Amino acid sequence: MPDATPVSDETLEQLKTASTATITSVLRGFGVIHTFMHRVAPLKPGMSMAGRAFTLRYLPMREDLDEPLDNLKDVQRVGIERIEPGDVLVIDARGDTRAGTMGSILATRVYKRGGVGIVTDGAYRDSPAIAEIGIAAYAAGMNAHTNKTVHHPSEIQVPIACGDVAVYPDDIIVGDDEGVVVVPSKLAAETAARAAEMELKEAFITEKILGGASIVGTYPADEKTLAEYEIWKQARKRGTT
Repeated sequence: MPDATPVSDETLEQLKTASTATITSVLRGFGVIHTFMHRVAPLKPGMSMAGRAFTLRYLPMREDLDEPLDNLKDVQRVGIERIEPGDVLVIDARGDTRAGTMGSILATRVYKRGGVGIVTDGAYRDSPAIAEIGIAAYAAGMNAHTNKTVHHPSEIQVPIACGDVAVYPDDIIVGDDEGVVVVPSKLAAETAARAAEMELKEAFITEKILGGASIVGTYPADEKTLAEYEIWKQARKRGTT
């Protein structure tokens, strides 16, 4: 398992303000391509997050595995009580949306423990209520069935798959209106810096396109456009644009 690299609050904030599209482009430059979760979407517009992954794996339910619910033994409940401020709970549900992976009460507990997000490639029950808690929540679907009709909580803080992406504990999970991207912690700081620069450059290019410029020589930028960008960027720093 990769060693986790400490990630500063400043880096997390930079990643949170960058789009997942920009972050995937930056990661591709590092040769890391499979990072954007498939079919995982926010419960409502305007959700965003950046935090450390706290992982939970579900196996398919098997009748002899599930004992009467005990908050001190149930892996899902134990995991929720270990969430720390800044964590994102990431649930491997194998892409199975035939039952919720959690409901609004447990999601509220994650929120009150300081969690900044919940992500699953399965479904939630109580989805409308979860959307209003105040925590960023992403899923592949909605389903009113309780989790153990389909899922068996198996392990926490182990490598998992979510949305066809590998997720390790303490990876950085970033979400916006488009979806969720996984950033290896060792690449987080450099990814954040490059993403901020890329977003600034794309704002300049968009401004030129809106002004009638052709994409030829503009997107991608040629030497002339890059020189114009540097002038624009310096003027922006001085507050004269």
